[in-house]
Formats: sequence, C-alpha cells, structure tokens
Amino acid sequence: TTESQTHRQMASGLSTPVGFKNSTDGNTRVPIDAMLSAANPHTFLGINEAGETSIVATTGNRDTHLILRGGSQGENYDESEVVRVASALEDAGLTPRLMVDCSHANSRKDHMRQVVVWSDLINQIVRARERGAGQSMILGAMLESHLNAGRQNILEDLADLQYGVSVTDACIDWQTTEQLLRDAYAQL
Repeated sequence: TTESQTHRQMASGLSTPVGFKNSTDGNTRVPIDAMLSAANPHTFLGINEAGETSIVATTGNRDTHLILRGGSQGENYDESEVVRVASALEDAGLTPRLMVDCSHANSRKDHMRQVVVWSDLINQIVRARERGAGQSMILGAMLESHLNAGRQNILEDLADLQYGVSVTDACIDWQTTEQLLRDAYAQL
C-alpha cells in the first residue's frame, strides 16, 4: 500500500500520524516518496460523510514516519541503516522519524528474534542519549505479541483452536512482551 497513490492521497487528508513501511525488498525510497506525496495537498474522487461520491480536497499531512520492516535483502534495523535512512529523510526535506518493526524480515520471520531486535533498538536509543544527541531518530518499535507464543492455522472445527495463539503471524507471548517493556523502561 505504500506504493499506492490512492493510499498516499488518503493519508494526505488524515489528521493523525501515518507510517509508511519500506518495500518488501527493503527499498526505503518508496516510503520516502509516499511521505513526500502525503505531505502535499491532493484533490481526488472519493466518498463524503453522507456516503456520496464527491471531490475530496486535502491539505497535506506532514505527520508521517517511515517504518523499517526489513526486506528480502535482510534486516534494516541496525544503527548504520537507521542513520542512513534518517539522512535520506533529511535530504528529502522530511523530519527523520523512524519506527522499527521488530518482526517480519527484521526478525528473519522468527518471532523469538524480536527480542534481539528490540534490545538492539533500546541500546541505540541509550547510545544516542549518551552521545548527547538528545532524541533518537527512532520514535517507536512494533512487536507482534499475543497472549501465548507462536501461531496456528485456522482449523475447520474452531473449538480445536488453542486459546490466545495467533492465527496470523507468529507472536511472542505476553510474559515476554511485559519483560521487554519493563527492561526498556528501566534503561530509558
């Protein structure tokens, strides 16, 4: 959806922050282009509050950020990549605000590796503060979390599903999530 002009136009009219993920190949130019597009006014055919076809005019939304999710080329959460992408955002005239998806390609699609990614991000933020850099370019992180770890397929008999286990992406469990949040709080 980051490449979709329709989504970019809709994002330009939202009065809420919008994140644009890098492409599944890891390309970060596409979300930068999406952020630039969303920051500008657009006029397009849409639906009004009454559900009628109408011309929609937006004023632009500069409250956007780039989400690093990794890609087919590998992870993109390490400090050198964060700095590279933040620099590319600044070069494009955008505020360097990054969110990191600890799952997907950044975890090598292993839900338990989210712990490694999360820990690295917290350490990056701590190091930025120690250098006197003030606010890190990392504004947040995403975890795939559920009551219990792992994932399961949707079964024909729904009564056979395990309670609290994801039916989409594999997740870390709630106890692990709580520990990660407590550790981050203690360090930050």
